[in-house]
Amino acid sequence: MIDTTAPVNPGHPATRPGSLAAEPPPLTGIAEWATDLMEKLGAPGAGLAVALENLFPPLPSEIILPLAGFAASRGEMGLWSAIFWTTLGSVVGALALYYVGALLGRERTRAIAARLPLVKLADVDRTEAWFVRHGVVTVFAGRMIPIFRSLISIPAGIERMRMLPFLLCTALGSLIWNTAFVLAGYLLGENWHRVEEYAGLVQKLVIMAVVIAVGWFVVSRLARRHRPRSRHRR
Repeated sequence: MIDTTAPVNPGHPATRPGSLAAEPPPLTGIAEWATDLMEKLGAPGAGLAVALENLFPPLPSEIILPLAGFAASRGEMGLWSAIFWTTLGSVVGALALYYVGALLGRERTRAIAARLPLVKLADVDRTEAWFVRHGVVTVFAGRMIPIFRSLISIPAGIERMRMLPFLLCTALGSLIWNTAFVLAGYLLGENWHRVEEYAGLVQKLVIMAVVIAVGWFVVSRLARRHRPRSRHRR
């Protein structure tokens, strides 16, 4: 298992004079599971953990990726190897979700949407048309947005987005996201866990934005339903 108490490699930024060192928290839960994978499989283990994170979003990449960077700072895997394998894991996980969307299909999606309260098929059609026009940008940017970074592969599969653009956008977006978090863990060394604190703040902002958007949709749809009734009563 990755030793969080041992010093990092000589010359690493975290060992320079004046660098801030904090007592790292004990590894438990997901962090302990991820480090076990990395200990047994090395950088491919980090890639496997990230692939599973894509399939099961509750597994946070905000922990797995900085841990891989920290392992690289300890010399337990190469830095570029960590970035390569975690990006490959992201693509594999995203590809699996793409096929989930493809199996679900457009007609099943419409049938499910038709049974949802306050949702009209016209909303689905507009969303579909928007995705067809902006799918490439959506998949690329979506890979760098917490919560949506995994789920964005499902509508891509539903719309049968062409495989080459999907893979390229997924790989590039994942490369940017993974590199940022792996490098953060590498540079912070024993303070790798601080990355999760800042990532958690961003995730909360995203959740807040989603809640506001959903609330606005529900209120506006209920208001539209109420207007004809009010006019009829007059």
